[in-house]
Amino acid sequence: GKKPLRQKIVDELKHYYNGFHLLWIDTKVAARMVWRLLHGQVLTRRERRRLLRTCADLFRLVPFLVFVIVPFMEFLLPVFLKLFPEMLPSTFETESKKEEKQKKKLNAKLELAKFLQETIAEMAKRNKADTG
Repeated sequence: GKKPLRQKIVDELKHYYNGFHLLWIDTKVAARMVWRLLHGQVLTRRERRRLLRTCADLFRLVPFLVFVIVPFMEFLLPVFLKLFPEMLPSTFETESKKEEKQKKKLNAKLELAKFLQETIAEMAKRNKADTG
């Protein structure tokens, strides 16, 4: 069924609270990683990716905070999200958006695999024709 307006508002507030909470946790972890880097330790590839994602999220947070701080500007947030879909930090993404991104990546990988298979098959035909 359809949710009442009050429940929608409560769900949205929980979503943003959880997003800020996750961003805070990511920021603390990233600060520890920067501290380790400054003291000469090497980060793993996974840690480096997480640090870069957190830094990007912090830079994306600045325009997002404008919508939160300026009165009544939050009504324009859906319009700006439609124009700039990567504007929100990654901790604010919903599950449906994450699934949509994964589907797009999977489709791209499948297309690349199909292209590579066709290329290898064509190269095999050429080699057979040259040797035969």
